[in-house]
Amino acid sequence: MRLVAASLSGQSDAEWARVASPYVDRAVLGGIALDEPSRTAARELVARDREEFLPADPLAFVDEQLAALSDVPLETGVNVRSTSTAPIRAAGEICRRHDAICEINAHCRQAELRRVGCGETLLADTDRLCEQVRAAAETGARVSVKVRAEVPGVDLVETARAVERAGAGIIHVDAMDSEPVVLAVCEASELSVIANNGVRGRESVAEYAEYGADAVSVGRPSDDPRVLTRVREAVDELASREAHV
Repeated sequence: MRLVAASLSGQSDAEWARVASPYVDRAVLGGIALDEPSRTAARELVARDREEFLPADPLAFVDEQLAALSDVPLETGVNVRSTSTAPIRAAGEICRRHDAICEINAHCRQAELRRVGCGETLLADTDRLCEQVRAAAETGARVSVKVRAEVPGVDLVETARAVERAGAGIIHVDAMDSEPVVLAVCEASELSVIANNGVRGRESVAEYAEYGADAVSVGRPSDDPRVLTRVREAVDELASREAHV
């Protein structure tokens, strides 16, 4: 099992990843709004006191942030939002050059993002989600999709199968209060599965390992070394036990 630091809008930049790097195997930067509709939504979020990345040139920002981590022994990724495929393809090209993962955001549930067709809206529109996955995958980048459980009318098992066919290799599952969905997704696809939500130490790591997750991710406490230390120790202990079976 691996440990991932998950993206946090407005917070997860290169410096955040560098600080987390002694504890984690991968850090996902972002989320980054790439096109004008998603950036308009991000500005609206900022207006109501949420943190968002709003650089003048979001693609240049992605390139600069990944380049800033070139000397850090850490696998990297970038979580991106867009209403159209061209910016996703451009982000995929940048990720490929940096050997980073391009993570499609089908997760955020803020009304501003859903209104323009970003975030969890994509979960209810599998065709559009798969178009974004294909756009990133065609660049040669590794592609992840971040999803959320408990979205009415959405079957995550079918979503996993669809994005796998479209070219994704990773699915990052925010299990909410439906942790067994991780097992269902693992059994339904060959995707590498990252389990997210409530990962704080041995108990949560063991639970997601039992469900078959390949990795766990830490979101909000990813800047807290106490939490990262506990989770790192739990992941390493699990790997040690498995090595001796």
